[in-house]
Amino acid sequence: MKWALLLLNGVLLAIGTCGVPLIMRLYFIHGGKRVWLLSWLQTGGWPVSLLPLAVAYHRRRRKEGSTAKLFFMKPPVFAAATVIGILIGVDDYLYAYGVSRLPVSTSTLIIASQLAFTALFAFLLVRQKFTPYSINAVALLTVGPGVLALHSSGDRPKGESNREYFLGFFLTVAAAVLYGFVMPLVELTYKRAKQAITYTLVLEIQLVMCFFATVLCTVGMVINNDFKAMPREARNFELGKTTYYVVLVWTGIISQCFFLGAIGVVFSASSLVSGVIVAVFLPVTEIFAVIFYHEKFQGEKGVSLFLSLWGFVSYFYGELQQEKKRRQIAARETEIPQTTGVSTA
Repeated sequence: MKWALLLLNGVLLAIGTCGVPLIMRLYFIHGGKRVWLLSWLQTGGWPVSLLPLAVAYHRRRRKEGSTAKLFFMKPPVFAAATVIGILIGVDDYLYAYGVSRLPVSTSTLIIASQLAFTALFAFLLVRQKFTPYSINAVALLTVGPGVLALHSSGDRPKGESNREYFLGFFLTVAAAVLYGFVMPLVELTYKRAKQAITYTLVLEIQLVMCFFATVLCTVGMVINNDFKAMPREARNFELGKTTYYVVLVWTGIISQCFFLGAIGVVFSASSLVSGVIVAVFLPVTEIFAVIFYHEKFQGEKGVSLFLSLWGFVSYFYGELQQEKKRRQIAARETEIPQTTGVSTA
């Protein structure tokens, strides 16, 4: 069952990883300018989680009758989910601002560095164990995005100042750092919950986190007058008013795929595996950005991509080696009792 959940959530995470930066960039390059709006949309689809939760509750009611619990979350977990949700809201803004200023191929390579920060915070918060292969992968995935800083302004969008570009660059780095902190924090919440962690509880945590992230972004939208500006922006959107709203709706849906997948993978495996899945789909997003948005692909991006791919291969090779060792140890442990039994006879 857990492998099936890991596969399902891995697919959702992959869809979100590839789709979110592409559709958000589509909004910005065709006339969209509301950063808080795009921040809001990343978690504004939280009511989607109510559907599977309602189905789960209906099944409990059929089995347990009126004694069935409406929800499982206890106050300490609720408090932790609230704090994490606020952090996610901040991260949403940092990421949305970065996407508004940087080409997808650049922002994606920078976000790939989240694996290094996820690994660091996973070690500090949940005592994640590392192998030489995973350490090598983390190092490569840190150096890779760093290469972009050497000649980073070479792909600056037309009409954008150096200040705007570099602010987008550094805020995207900040988004990667904060995301790298949030996922191990979610894993730590699971470990210290003092209650059984079921997938239903994971969905409840997801709902609370996204709700409070959305509340924070709603405040930002109100202060920035985004709600009033939306009708005017829709009329002036280069792809048309209807397409404008379609882009917003799909941004919300695909973003929910990302968050549901991310916390589901943390539940089924670990925060580090979640980070690896995000990073491993970098080449796919890169290819789509070049094909659909005709973005430049300079030498620095090529070197960065090569180092990132090298890091992915190193990580997965290490995981295969570790799995092989675990099987060998398990095989030896099953042989020892048999040998002891024969000698006793």
